[in-house]
Amino acid sequence: MTEMKAASRSDASGFARLTGGEAWKIASVALPLYVTMVAASAGALVDTAVLGRHGTVSLAAFAVTMAVYGPAAAAVSGAMRGVMPFVAAHKDSPGELLPMVRHAKWLGLCVGLTGAAAVAAVPLIGRAAGVPASTLDDLGVFPALLAVSLVVTSLGAASTSTLVGLGRGKQVMRAGLAGTAAAVVLSLLLVGGAGGFTGLGLPGAGLAMLASSTISASWAHHALRTSPALGGGPLAFGRPHPREILRIARVGVPLAATVLIKFAVLGVIAFAAARAGTRSAAVHSVAISLVNLTFTAAVAIGQATVPLMTDHVRAGETRRIRRVLLAGAGVALGAMAVLATALLVLREPVVSVYTDDAALRDRVVALLPLVVLVVVADALQAVCGFGLIGLKRTMPSLAVFAAGYGALVLTVLLITAYGGGLTALWTALACANLLLLAGQAFFFHRHSARAALDAS
Repeated sequence: MTEMKAASRSDASGFARLTGGEAWKIASVALPLYVTMVAASAGALVDTAVLGRHGTVSLAAFAVTMAVYGPAAAAVSGAMRGVMPFVAAHKDSPGELLPMVRHAKWLGLCVGLTGAAAVAAVPLIGRAAGVPASTLDDLGVFPALLAVSLVVTSLGAASTSTLVGLGRGKQVMRAGLAGTAAAVVLSLLLVGGAGGFTGLGLPGAGLAMLASSTISASWAHHALRTSPALGGGPLAFGRPHPREILRIARVGVPLAATVLIKFAVLGVIAFAAARAGTRSAAVHSVAISLVNLTFTAAVAIGQATVPLMTDHVRAGETRRIRRVLLAGAGVALGAMAVLATALLVLREPVVSVYTDDAALRDRVVALLPLVVLVVVADALQAVCGFGLIGLKRTMPSLAVFAAGYGALVLTVLLITAYGGGLTALWTALACANLLLLAGQAFFFHRHSARAALDAS
């Protein structure tokens, strides 16, 4: 009995050492990725603020275009995350890694062109949706500039996903910060003007975003080209290999579809909140902004788990695969605890950044416990989802989102029909995220158990 207890303590100690080491590695890769995402979000706010000062019509045209560009860009990023496990699997073999990077570039070009077609069609989409002609007339070349920017962003995402797969989070951060800095400076100059230059308005914003994406993508490409992992090999596209590109796409494309489902359902909730009243819509907008700011930490942590998991996946080591995920979940819970505590303690000054309406602030503060629950559940399900990416099994995530968010839409429609308020909507969202967590965790457990069979 004494020997069994000693063995149990030894196993527990070994587990703690392993997950502790993995947790530190995950945090060290995730932190620069999170900084990059937060900086990009702040840069986007500058665009909105500068255009708002330039003119209301320009701001409306910007919003119409971003309503298409935002989901398209998110879907592109989701698709390119499927590159990470393939890169991580070949990180020690330049001869196998180089072709994989070229396949990723081709996939980036394909998904980028698909998204660009949607962005370029914004005038047609706006006309069909009943957007006022005055707003559409102000679009000018802005959709075309953003379409080109999306292609560049997609190619850049191929490079950044490769860098993440290699565990080079700091290089991704440098590329992202360089692009964000360029976006801020050029937005202030090209949109608002300086000195005798009155600014270009909306076209200036498009040029700033295109320049930003070009700088970021070029920086990431250079960092990848000079990486020792590639052995100095060229990164030219070369001849496409459809079978290999499709192999990566089978992992990435379901992720893109998952992102689009999430965008669509959150849009339905936003409309439901708007139907509940102007104040409800405003409170919902602030709450979603707080969720997005916090949730990006989970995305960064999830991405950092993929390269650490890959070696264990190849070896079919189920216990170690699960330990990496548990370490990632632990880091995510720690990050959520810090951010949620800061949000709850500093709720008054934080909410005051968004509004000086005391009644509105009180409603946002009252909603914060639900916001925290939504964020924590969403963060943990995202980490489990990235675990499935590490296993190259992303169709279950798509199925879970389709079922969970499909049920959420029906619930939201019922809440709206029976006059439910914002608290009911956010309670439904929290329940949906808990269901997503259960589903993602179930499928990760199931597919990680099969890792040994797949490796044999």
